[in-house]
Amino acid sequence: MSEIDDLKLKASTKTPEISFSRESGHLELSGRSIPEISYEFYQPVLDWVDAYGNNPQEETMVHAKFEYFNTSSSKQILDVFKKLENIHLKGKSRVKVTWFIAEEDEAMQEAGEEYKLLLKMPFEIVPVADDEQ
Repeated sequence: MSEIDDLKLKASTKTPEISFSRESGHLELSGRSIPEISYEFYQPVLDWVDAYGNNPQEETMVHAKFEYFNTSSSKQILDVFKKLENIHLKGKSRVKVTWFIAEEDEAMQEAGEEYKLLLKMPFEIVPVADDEQ
């Protein structure tokens, strides 16, 4: 049984904060995602999820709190979710995504609804008042 280290990437003006804890099964992505080359930024995230999937926690809680992301990031985020969905569908972990959005953010609401339609795992969209973010 191989252990993996937690993944922690600090937010920048173009990239989200990413905090994945293997021990707690808690994965968090938050902020803006407009990296120059999105697949390069997200590759370590995808690799981490692959490794995590070999020995996940019974429950995996994913919290996504994006302010904004570009089209290429959208695909990478979906790829991360698809890998998590695979872990869920194989019965290795009960994965649940909570998609937090600002109350008036229609773009993030629509993005969350689209992801929810594409994925076969629990996916909840939760509006949050601006002062609670």
